[in-house]
Amino acid sequence: MIRSLPEQVVAADALAQAISRGTVDEIEVAWPDHSGHVLGKRIPAERFQGRAVSPGFPFCSGALTWDTAGEVQEGARLTSWDSGYPDVFAVPDISTYRPLPWRGRAGQVLADVVDQHREMVRTFPRTVLRRVTSRLAALGYTARVGVELECYLLRPDGTLAQEGLHAYSLEKSNELDPVLSEIGRLGEYVPVEGILTEYGPGQVEINLAHQDALTAADDAFRLKYAIKELARRHGLLATFMAKPFSGQSGSSAHVHVSLWRDDSPLFAPVDGAESALARQAIGGLLNHLPALVLFGGPTVNSYKRYEPGSFAPVTATWSGDNRTAAIRSLLESPEASRAELRTASADANPYWLVAATLAAIVSGLENGATPPDRGQGNLYGSGERLPATLADAIDAARGDTTLAGILGEDAVHDFTVLAAAEWRAYTTEVTCWETNRYLRRA
Repeated sequence: MIRSLPEQVVAADALAQAISRGTVDEIEVAWPDHSGHVLGKRIPAERFQGRAVSPGFPFCSGALTWDTAGEVQEGARLTSWDSGYPDVFAVPDISTYRPLPWRGRAGQVLADVVDQHREMVRTFPRTVLRRVTSRLAALGYTARVGVELECYLLRPDGTLAQEGLHAYSLEKSNELDPVLSEIGRLGEYVPVEGILTEYGPGQVEINLAHQDALTAADDAFRLKYAIKELARRHGLLATFMAKPFSGQSGSSAHVHVSLWRDDSPLFAPVDGAESALARQAIGGLLNHLPALVLFGGPTVNSYKRYEPGSFAPVTATWSGDNRTAAIRSLLESPEASRAELRTASADANPYWLVAATLAAIVSGLENGATPPDRGQGNLYGSGERLPATLADAIDAARGDTTLAGILGEDAVHDFTVLAAAEWRAYTTEVTCWETNRYLRRA
């Protein structure tokens, strides 16, 4: 979704005034890699405006082919050693300008990425999401999306900062001040709706306001950046690793979606049940759920989170307000009724996660998907088993040509190349678990 001209004008005017008045000295130009890392450059304010639109800010295209450890991988379609890894260019989306709450006299804009011909780089995560929202718009719909993110706040050495657990505990929340209070005051930078303690010691959940799809992904991307930085400034470590501790709760990224036409909510209940359009959207999510898992679970560790009785789904199921299902259908007021995808982990790249979710919905709408009847009760033993390892998820994503066609075949190819590199690194590493278990027994 391209933001409206008034939004762009207001943000551009705010940025121009901040620079001219000297209240901003530096602009962070930020963009995501495929792992969701916050890449970018710090630009002195007086140097920003002359380069923001053309040519933009160059960086090595190898950044779009590296894995979570920052190592470039062979096999990407966009760029390689054979091409010499030429520059691509970060072009700020001025409508995303925000002051940085934790660093005075600094602001931030998020960027799109173009190549040397000024064409959008088709494998860039933000471009992938734009492609899907454009296809949804061609069907006559827009999506409103809300993201919930979970994370652990730890000591700097990676150990637990709290003892015990008590979800929704205000006392446990107070123990994590002043960090949680500062997260709640992010204000214009990120629209935080609520913060709560979760099911692990030092684990918290942050709810974001529903927005258009691109803004929702931008907000989730920024929220992860903000939490990590605020934690660091208070001597803590924030991690969005999916399952950082054996025997403790994993961290999720839940995506809430509804479809609208103009100002009319199209998931509004009909006679106390899902609308026909909502059923098609749910049917699309179910049909593509095995492939969707990869885009919400991009690391080896993501799959340690899927356990029966863990509040993380393990099978392809849908239900009403039922946390054992992979997809919840929440029938509330017309404006608040929505579907919730519960498979994703906190380590997901928000752009890929939202794009893949909407791509599955687009498929459901285009093909008139019909879901089975709602599941009832404990659904951990019902439905098709979801991919149990990263390798299984890669196979599912590579086999779903419909989803890849909507997301972009080259983009999905490159994403799976990086995921396969993660799996290869894992399966070729001799771990402490192996030596402890086998060295003296084998």
